[in-house]
Amino acid sequence: MSATTKSESGPPHVALFPCAGMGHLIPFLRLATMLDSRGCTVTFITVHPTVSAAESDHLTNFFTIHQNIKRLEFQLIPYEKSQFTNEDPFFIQIETIGNSVHLLRPLLSSLSPTLSAIIADFPITTSITQLASDLSVPTYIVITTSARFFSLMSHLPHLVNGIGENNYIEIPGLGQMPLSSIPPPMLNPNHFFAANISSSISSLFKVRGVLINTFTSFEPEAIEELNMATHVARVLPVGPLESFETGDATNLPWLDQQEPESVLFVSFGSRTALSKDQIRELGNGLVRSGCKFLWVLKGSKVDKDDKEEVEDILGETFLGRIKNNGIVIKGWVNQDKILAHKSIGGFISHCGWNSVMEAARLGVPILAWPQHGDQRVNAEVVEKAGLGVWVREWGWGGAKMVDENEIAEKINELMLGKDLRSRVQEVKEKARQARERNGTSELLLQDLIEALKINEEI
Repeated sequence: MSATTKSESGPPHVALFPCAGMGHLIPFLRLATMLDSRGCTVTFITVHPTVSAAESDHLTNFFTIHQNIKRLEFQLIPYEKSQFTNEDPFFIQIETIGNSVHLLRPLLSSLSPTLSAIIADFPITTSITQLASDLSVPTYIVITTSARFFSLMSHLPHLVNGIGENNYIEIPGLGQMPLSSIPPPMLNPNHFFAANISSSISSLFKVRGVLINTFTSFEPEAIEELNMATHVARVLPVGPLESFETGDATNLPWLDQQEPESVLFVSFGSRTALSKDQIRELGNGLVRSGCKFLWVLKGSKVDKDDKEEVEDILGETFLGRIKNNGIVIKGWVNQDKILAHKSIGGFISHCGWNSVMEAARLGVPILAWPQHGDQRVNAEVVEKAGLGVWVREWGWGGAKMVDENEIAEKINELMLGKDLRSRVQEVKEKARQARERNGTSELLLQDLIEALKINEEI
């Protein structure tokens, strides 16, 4: 049978393989349900053990509900420390996954029907492309950050030599980027983060395409620059990715009692914990703003280590002060459902990319407060696209103590800004159009599925 007729007898069979952390898991679960609903056979690769309890719980719940999607689980080999600096539990997991990928070979080769493609997470590009080549299976890579940050990553090998006198880096096609927006580990060749990016970028010529959870009108310059780059495979902006059924109830009747667009949602993602002092200033700022709020509080980076209760962190006095004006909760929440609630009118966010895309799709203005990683670059995208505001002077998380007065002032600007709200509604409409039947993102996804059916490049 020729390669071009390999998959004509049935729907394409796709294996999806995410890395560590909820920020990587959620977009892969969304993509899995989107491919499943469009007629693909989907196998979802998971590793054991996970870093966080949220990942494990989410996966169990997901496969209970989405029984069409097959789960392929494998055990990671023990972590062996390399020559690279790596102390982050999520980066350690990524390094371990990369070292364990070879164990998948017999599992993937025995799948029925035969795989049409492997769609894998960017940090494991090097190891997965080698495995896929051995199995003669096409590979696609998923980028879980912005197109702008991906463009920055794609130029990493040239970054250190390209630092200008004013501490800016020139990104071809995108202009200058301040050095202060680049996470410091990225400029340290001895750090795992930088080494992994360089290795993954150098392996991209082996893949058929790069899927990004963004849409053309949201990041037009970055997408155009990436598709003109000769060292990067074709970029397919297929976002914003659709939400999927989780079975979780928001279970917050307090929200139902609030006026439309009157509540500020505060969340810094699944792996960011503010210092105790900054938490206190944020709490006081929320009260001082006079705005009603729903605050998801996190006490440590990994949820398994987060043993303190809300009362232990904030104190009974603070909880007494907020009474009916605010709610503080801990643990995993269905952020997508909360942002979709009619009472939500603003979002204080670290600007993790999933949060940005959810806010764009649902039309919720963002007050950007980046903490680490790609988030300052993402915050710049948010501001430029008209989705929110970014206070650059607040710096990286922990670099400066932002006091309650500054926080209250910016909250009021966010919640009362009519011009901003109008711009955000335009972003929401463009996101909706991208996902329509003939929208830019939907057409690219359909083209990918058709290409997989006949084993051709998109």
